[in-house]
Amino acid sequence: MTDKFAAATKTFEDAVSAAKLNVDGLVKSQQVQFEKASAQILKGFDELTALTKGNVDAVVKSGTIVAKGAEEAGKQVASFTQSSLEKSAATGKALLAVKTIQELVELQSSFAKASFETFVKESAKLQELSLKTAKDAFAPINDRLQVTVETLSKPVAAKAA
Repeated sequence: MTDKFAAATKTFEDAVSAAKLNVDGLVKSQQVQFEKASAQILKGFDELTALTKGNVDAVVKSGTIVAKGAEEAGKQVASFTQSSLEKSAATGKALLAVKTIQELVELQSSFAKASFETFVKESAKLQELSLKTAKDAFAPINDRLQVTVETLSKPVAAKAA
């Protein structure tokens, strides 16, 4: 009976040792998988952080371009306004010196025509500046949009393959 008891004890001990080895292997395997997953998550976080920083930099650059464009537009408008006021003052003085209604009408017509032509010309310059500023300001954002789409598409493309 003792031999049977010893054999049963040996079998039980062998089973416990095998189970312990299996559990240890499972724990190590799970630890390796956890470390791999953690590394991938951290890598993804680092990539996302870099992507976000690049996007913020692009928005700042775009804002700087818009600010410079607005400053230039403000200078153009101020210059046009000052020039118009000077021409209006000169025309006002000339109107006070007219001797006939005919001179008055001709002077007023000439002033109105010149003012309109200048306004159209200045408006075209301002529109051109606005379009250039908008195009230049959108360029960094457009570039970052492409980078963002490419970066965020990589995991999807990798999973599909």
